[in-house]
Amino acid sequence: MKRSIRLLSTITALSMILSCFVFAQDAICQPDLNQKDTIEIAEAIYKSALSSFDAENPPDVPVEDLEELAAGNKAFALDLYQVLSEGQDNLLFSPYNISSALAMLYAGAKNNTETQMADTLHFTLAQDSLHPAFYALASILASREEEVLEDDDQLLQLNIANAAWMQDGFNFLPDYLDVLASNYGSGLNLLDFTSDPEACREVINTWVAEQTEDKIKDLIPSGILNTLTRLVLSSAIYFYSTWEYAFDEEQTQSGTFQLADGSSVQADMMNQTQNFNYAEGDGYQAVELKYSGEQLSMILLLPETEGFDEFEAALDQFDEIVGSMQEREVKLTMPKFEYEYDISLKETLKAMGMTDPFSMEDADFSGITIEEPISVAEIIHKAFISVSESGTEAAAATAIIVATDSVPPPPVEMVLDRPFIFFIRDIPTKTILFTGRVMNPS
Repeated sequence: MKRSIRLLSTITALSMILSCFVFAQDAICQPDLNQKDTIEIAEAIYKSALSSFDAENPPDVPVEDLEELAAGNKAFALDLYQVLSEGQDNLLFSPYNISSALAMLYAGAKNNTETQMADTLHFTLAQDSLHPAFYALASILASREEEVLEDDDQLLQLNIANAAWMQDGFNFLPDYLDVLASNYGSGLNLLDFTSDPEACREVINTWVAEQTEDKIKDLIPSGILNTLTRLVLSSAIYFYSTWEYAFDEEQTQSGTFQLADGSSVQADMMNQTQNFNYAEGDGYQAVELKYSGEQLSMILLLPETEGFDEFEAALDQFDEIVGSMQEREVKLTMPKFEYEYDISLKETLKAMGMTDPFSMEDADFSGITIEEPISVAEIIHKAFISVSESGTEAAAATAIIVATDSVPPPPVEMVLDRPFIFFIRDIPTKTILFTGRVMNPS
C-alpha cells in the first residue's frame, strides 16, 4: 500500500508559491511576483529545503530526544484535557496536531515568549533539537502504513500536512522559513491578506479540507483574518483504520447509554467477545483496541459513574494503567459514535500560562521577522471522529493567525449634503476632462 501521509514536499510547495492556490474564478490572492526580495528569499529556502527535507530519511535524532519529545507532548495533552474538560459536553482534540502547529510558531519565539511557550507546551529540548525531533517523529508516523496487510478489508491511512501562509512582501527571516520547510515539510505560500483576507481565508480552508478528506471544513471562520494578518500557520491530520478485530454489524443493537446527569439516551451498541489488553483498578476498567497493523490503538477508560470527575482529574495515572494491561478475554459493548468539536485555544492557552504570545506589547517573535511587531491573534482547532463496527475515522486541523498591531485609522465621514465641486480627469496625463459644481442636485 502506498504511503498516504503527506508532509508537503518542497517541490509541491514551490509550485504553490508560484500559483498561490489561485483557482480559475479567483485570482485575488495571487502574489505580486515583482516583490523581488520575498521571492528570492522563498526560492533560497526551497533550494536549501529540497536537499534537506526527506520524510523517508529523517535526521539522525537520539532516541532520548524522541522519548523526551513524546513525554512532553503527552504531558501537554493531559494538561490541555484538564482545562477543556469542564462541563458535560463531548470533547475531542488532536494533541499532536496542536503541538506540532505551535512548534512551528515556537521556532520564531525569543526570550520570555519562548520560555512561556516551552513551559506550557512541555518543550524541554533546545530549539535546535526540538524541531529535528518533530521531523523524526513525523517520519515514524509515516512508516505506519508500511504495515501492509494481507486482508484487503483491513487498511490504515495517516495523512499529516503543514503549511505557512505568508503576507506577500512582508519580510520574514530566512532562518525561520528554513526551519519550517526543513523540519515540518511546510509549504510556504504567499497570499495578500491586505487586499482580500476573506478570499485568502477560503484558500486556506480549501487546503485544510483537502488534507483531511473533507472532514474539516471552514476551519477559519469568517471575520478571523483581516488586513493586519501577516502569517497563518496551518497543520492538518487525517486518520482512518480498520480494527484488528472488527465488530460484527449483526451484533449491534439499540441500547441505553447513561448520561452524567442521571438521564439516559438510546444508542447503537456494538458487541464482541475477543482477547484484548485489559486492566481494572479502584473505580475503573480499561481496554485497548488495536487497529490494523497493530501499531496504533484506541484505549478506552471506563470510570465508575460516581467517581468519574475524580478519575478524570487524575489522568496522570494513564501510563500506570496502560502498563498494567494484560491480555484477557473481554466481552465488550460500546456505542457507535460520530461528532465534531471546534474551539478557540487563545483563552485556553493563556489560562495555561502562555500569555505573552497574544500580547502585542509582550510578544517576542523576533525570530520570525524584525520588520514590525507581531503577535498571535487567534488559534483555532477543529476535530472530527467517527467510530463504527469496521474502525475509526478521525481528522483535525489547527490554524495559528499572526498579525501586526498597525491599527487602521477610523473611517472618515463625508456627507455631500451641501454644494460641492467635482472634476473628472485622466490620471496618467492629469488631464481634466470635466469639472463643475453641484449647487442643487434636484
